[in-house]
Amino acid sequence: MTPQPRPKSLFDKVWEAHTVKTLANGQTQLFIGAHLIHEVTSPQAFGMLRDLGLSVRYPERTFATVDHIVPTDTREEPFADPLADEMIRELRKNCAAYGITLFDTDSGKQGIVHMVGPEQGITQPGMTIACGDSHTSTHGAFGAVAFGIGTSQVRDVLATQTLAMSKPKVRRINVDGTLGPGVYAKDVILHIIRTLGVKGGIGYAYEYGGSVFDAMSMEERMTVCNMSIEGGARCGYVNPDEKTVQYLQGRPYAPEGAAWDEAVQRWLHLASDEGCAYDDVVNIRAEEIAPTVTWGINPGQAIFIGENVPRVEEVPESERASVAEALAHMKLTPGAPIKGTKIDVAFFGSCTNARMSDFIEAARFLKGHKVAPGVRAIAVPGSQVVKYQCEELGIDQVFKEAGFEWREAGCSMCLAMNPDKLVGDQLCASSSNRNFKGRQGSVRGRTVLMSPVMVMAAAVTGEVSDAREVFGVRQEAVA
Repeated sequence: MTPQPRPKSLFDKVWEAHTVKTLANGQTQLFIGAHLIHEVTSPQAFGMLRDLGLSVRYPERTFATVDHIVPTDTREEPFADPLADEMIRELRKNCAAYGITLFDTDSGKQGIVHMVGPEQGITQPGMTIACGDSHTSTHGAFGAVAFGIGTSQVRDVLATQTLAMSKPKVRRINVDGTLGPGVYAKDVILHIIRTLGVKGGIGYAYEYGGSVFDAMSMEERMTVCNMSIEGGARCGYVNPDEKTVQYLQGRPYAPEGAAWDEAVQRWLHLASDEGCAYDDVVNIRAEEIAPTVTWGINPGQAIFIGENVPRVEEVPESERASVAEALAHMKLTPGAPIKGTKIDVAFFGSCTNARMSDFIEAARFLKGHKVAPGVRAIAVPGSQVVKYQCEELGIDQVFKEAGFEWREAGCSMCLAMNPDKLVGDQLCASSSNRNFKGRQGSVRGRTVLMSPVMVMAAAVTGEVSDAREVFGVRQEAVA
């Protein structure tokens, strides 16, 4: 009898297919299918390449855009920030010199690198993808194995199209059941990180499965995979299915004709085999998840909107120092409700939540409301494609009439390497992915992470609020 092949996870299949060889130190030399670059982490890498007298090995596999440092309030050049202007000009120069495709500000396709890849169909199932940005895990939504890398590794990929990596273990995270009204993908991933910890994923790739992820749109899956890195995981992914195929069909860089048919068959067979072994399995019920917000200085310091900010004495001894530090920075009262906390800024943007579906859902609730007096509200589409689609549908008018600033595509106030920054100790309700000290441009600035609809609720009430109550989400769902 012919022995049956061992069931494998998608991760194992992709890793094995891209292994060039095992190195003397035990690491794997891994071929990288697509390399995404931007203006911040690439100039130094190109400089090192020149110092070594090397060229770009596969320029057709490298794609560039400008996102981190590009201003979102104007596209008039030269930009006011001479550093930003220089870095963007350097990227243009390098792309032209090495024959790399650049989605520039006048392309109509520019945007956050993790949005451009999927929109253009560059991100495909079974790929290995690398980018000098930690949220490269986003691309795992398509069944790709995608890693954020450092500047020296950007150099390595440019020169060799390979990386030296240690293979992580695989943890399957099942979320089964049905999410309640007003509960979104952002709440799911914040709950996972809260449950497993910001270091819980160290050494792992996260495979997301179960009925909740099956039901999610591709854009929702991107939100979840985006924040895998915030839980310490090396990457995160969802097995490809018909939704994946439908999303990619007709995209500029997707296969066509017979090549498309062959690709679809290959992609669907990449999904983890039934009965494959995982290094760990975690099960979560969807009904247990409520709208979730952070109260501290890392994404794991999160609570449901109806819960109270923790007291130091209530947490394990090992966490007390970090909880005390977070409470001091956030200026929150231990034991008090997070709901009702005054905000100064509402930021709707970032590679976590600035896609078309986010804007459609947020506008559905925002329409007819006004931003609360004293609150600065900024809406920043993640890409020009999203911006133009919003403007075609009149969604930009909903935001403008409510009192939001309507911006150009970019990373904006997520990391504030551009003019969009918090001032002093302002508190920001943010749809982004990190609430670290100083993340949004002020060392005293405070960030509360939440879903886009929760950002809308905070913007119109001027305080951290339960969107289900503000917008009647529960009643609407019942009706």
